Amino acid sequence: MGDYLVEMKGIDKQFPGVKALDDCSFTLKPGEVHGLVGENGAGKSTLMKILSGIYKKDKGTILVKGEEVEFNSTKQAQSKGISIIHQELNLMRHLTAAQNIFIGREHKKGAVFLVDDGEINRKSAELFKLINLRLDPSVPVANLTVAQQQMIEIAKALSHNSEVLIMDEPTSALSENEIEELFKIIRGFRGQGKGIVYISHRMDELHHICDTVTVMRDGRYIATTPVKSITTEQIISQMVGREIYESRHQHEDTSKNEVVLAVKNLSRGRMVRDVSFELHKGEILGFAGLLGAGRTETMRLLFGADKRDRGEIFIRGKPEAIKHPKDAVGLGIGYLSEDRKLYGLALNMPVRVNTVMASLSKFINPLGMIQKQKEKEITKEYVKKLNTKTPSIEQPAKNLSGGNQQKVVIGKWLVRDCDILVFDEPTRGIDVGAKGEIYKLLNELADQGKAIIMISSELPEILRMSHRIVVMCEGTVTAVMKNEESSQEKIMYYATLQSKKGSEE
Repeated sequence: MGDYLVEMKGIDKQFPGVKALDDCSFTLKPGEVHGLVGENGAGKSTLMKILSGIYKKDKGTILVKGEEVEFNSTKQAQSKGISIIHQELNLMRHLTAAQNIFIGREHKKGAVFLVDDGEINRKSAELFKLINLRLDPSVPVANLTVAQQQMIEIAKALSHNSEVLIMDEPTSALSENEIEELFKIIRGFRGQGKGIVYISHRMDELHHICDTVTVMRDGRYIATTPVKSITTEQIISQMVGREIYESRHQHEDTSKNEVVLAVKNLSRGRMVRDVSFELHKGEILGFAGLLGAGRTETMRLLFGADKRDRGEIFIRGKPEAIKHPKDAVGLGIGYLSEDRKLYGLALNMPVRVNTVMASLSKFINPLGMIQKQKEKEITKEYVKKLNTKTPSIEQPAKNLSGGNQQKVVIGKWLVRDCDILVFDEPTRGIDVGAKGEIYKLLNELADQGKAIIMISSELPEILRMSHRIVVMCEGTVTAVMKNEESSQEKIMYYATLQSKKGSEE
């Protein structure tokens, strides 16, 4: 055995119309947390999918503990101690949490065809205890939040007792407390001599948890550097080859603009309790709060995706009974969901169809025929405007990177030309370069008079983008403040206000 757990040399990978990897290299030492970064489409996930047996390389060499290997499946990679936690959730929603973790490795009892659910529940509970997850292993995945599903993926990878653990955006749906728990687990693995590949777009996490960072750009290896020897600005420069503007946007006062949306005493069970707010023309209204604060649940009520217990919604002063998403769309409201794969895209359909699907009436001629040429023209326009990386507008959405899938969803609502746009975690899983493009786009939309609600778990993003900030905690609004009056400390105070009160009572 050499000095490395993993060595990848001269790796090439070609997909139809795209060279995803070009002469790429990567190494991982025992007891190392190795950050792997790059813009969406840089090739980092593709490189790790080759290492974990999901894709076959076209060219190059892979060594695991000094032995050359050729993986044709994930099982072969797992047999060599390599597991991957995917950025996009790959769980079977109709199965329980425990069944997802041990699928294909079920414990049997009695007759060989009987699954011992009690045993897999017990083993799953042990894994949950390890990652401090309070969850019944017998609960169906369909009943879990995105964050809980992410933790199930982590538990599934841990169940293989791997020596190499690849984490692709593992914190994208986790709260601050859950992230810190994950970091404790990672540090424990590092102490055991395991190697961790850590893919993340959150630059602050690299300096917090990683020992080394490798940068990729446009399918090529750029550099590998000890984290202590490089600044965040230098990493970003290597990633994108250009300067990214990250400071607060200077906002105009929109408080005297027309109120295009007013919500009064919106309620549903304990998750949304008497929520009220106003949204002005040309305003970006940020919604901040911890996991479970009720932000997404509030927007689902606004959009008619869930039924409200009580409350009123006014569009330009007129009360509206929004009972279904089509009612909201008809009133000029567009909703970009947190879970783009489940709610935002038809994954097997091409970029063209996904871009126009919310606006089909615009593309039907008087004879009732779809005008495909018009669809193609408008799709190409928004692919260019959003800088979406796709070899063709006929490419299935499932073949795009997570960030480019997000851009397709944004394009869908821009084509619809909605006056009110709800963006739920619009930059989740998106690299710093693409974030800059989306920030610019949101500001341009606000300048055009669009009214925007933006939910974000990243406080710097909320502070940078919002005219005003609504803070929620445990289903209630605890503060509404102007951008210039706010800070991360103030937001966190109000985001934990209800919890603090509860602990004092």
